[in-house]
Amino acid sequence: MKTKVGAVVAAALIAAPLAAQAQNLSPGFYVGVEGGINFIHNLNPNIAGQTNSPRVGFMVGGVIGYDFVGPRVELEIPYRRNNVNTNYGLTNVQSIAAMVNVLYDFFPQSMISPHIGAGVGIARVTASQTEFAYQGIAGLSAVFNDSIRVSLDYKFFGTTNPSFAGASYRYLNHSAMLTLAYKFGSTPAAPPPPPDRAMTDSFMVFFDFDRSNITPTAATTIQQAAARAKSGQKTRIGVTGHADRSGADAYNMALSLRRANAVKDQLVREGIPAANITVVGRGESQPLVQTADGVREPQNRRVEIVLN
Repeated sequence: MKTKVGAVVAAALIAAPLAAQAQNLSPGFYVGVEGGINFIHNLNPNIAGQTNSPRVGFMVGGVIGYDFVGPRVELEIPYRRNNVNTNYGLTNVQSIAAMVNVLYDFFPQSMISPHIGAGVGIARVTASQTEFAYQGIAGLSAVFNDSIRVSLDYKFFGTTNPSFAGASYRYLNHSAMLTLAYKFGSTPAAPPPPPDRAMTDSFMVFFDFDRSNITPTAATTIQQAAARAKSGQKTRIGVTGHADRSGADAYNMALSLRRANAVKDQLVREGIPAANITVVGRGESQPLVQTADGVREPQNRRVEIVLN
């Protein structure tokens, strides 16, 4: 059983960062309830000739803890009950414990994260005195909106030797449990603010060397700019042409203006009124990429479309 649990946890460690959804988690206190099934691994007394046959039982409990976003510390109160066939007939074996657990989430900012942990505390098994208790924990958690955590855990629980019916027993227990927890003080991430209508939208169109004709890629960008202008009710559109530094200043100024006018004409074809478009040529005076004079830089051969 330990081998199977180890395989599941190992697979989760590999798969979780691929499938999980990132979240903005915050530290905080949490409370939770848990329930599941358990099996007594060993309840053999230190008396020759006496045998026990434990059965699968149930368990319930509650937790209160603090999540540091990664490490977690919690107080757990679990109750377990099993029917056991003994030489004296069917007997109920019950245990209640108070455990302090320390757990670690491997991917705390992800929606899905495996975790491991350990706990120590005290337990009372049936009619025995209070015993020292310990447990190991491995599981997988899903976190929703930084408030709700659902965990599936395997816990190996044991105590020092309790006594029952005059005999000393070794109490070891395997549990599979589901926990539902709620974290206090968690604030879901605020939705993004609505777009500021006063902000400008911009698009950039690039040209071949010493050319002002609209390429298919440029036509697609201009179409997107026109659609954005119409959907956003933009009333003023600035079109500014630029050139690289491979030619004379006067020639580049004229080339940048031709490019800007070519973009304007394409915008008009897309349904933008010509009166709403302002055309400016900047030549080589405002390069996007700084270069030496005479260098052909593709990113400087451009027209910028600004929607206001």
